Amino acid sequence: MVIKPLTSKYLPNYRGWSKIRRRDTTEAIVGAITGTLTRPQLLVLGRHDDTSRLRAVGRTVTLRPEQARQVAEHLTAADPGHPWTGVRFAAAWGSRDVLDAVLVRPEMVAEISADRSIDRGGVFRYPLRFKRCAWTSRPRTYLGSVRVRLRRRGDRRIRRLQRGLARNR
Repeated sequence: MVIKPLTSKYLPNYRGWSKIRRRDTTEAIVGAITGTLTRPQLLVLGRHDDTSRLRAVGRTVTLRPEQARQVAEHLTAADPGHPWTGVRFAAAWGSRDVLDAVLVRPEMVAEISADRSIDRGGVFRYPLRFKRCAWTSRPRTYLGSVRVRLRRRGDRRIRRLQRGLARNR
């Protein structure tokens, strides 16, 4: 959304208008990192699709030192047969540069803040902001396509739906 005075016109090199983007909090599985297991720099995140395949959906901005320490406690090197073996990740949206990614066991779930802009296939257009480690056990049982898409802060109807989903499991 762009906010501007009604009578203002666009002027090049002048910052008279404001742009506001809505961000939602959601979860995603950490499937790869850049950096080392003891000092990750950014996270490559994924979600399970309808066929239970882990699909890459985005990456975070560079982690702050305290976030990197928190994440490093839960990372383990990937076993052979990781779903992303042989996959190359773009360094930025629309870029041909490739990230030097280290695959990790897809066991940690990260809470992230995401812009509402999502491309086809559920891929986030802009880098994600890491908030915290949500938890680290059996992400597949939790991250179904319905529950992840429903999470929004402050919406009572969605919280009721989430409670109903949890009871039915």
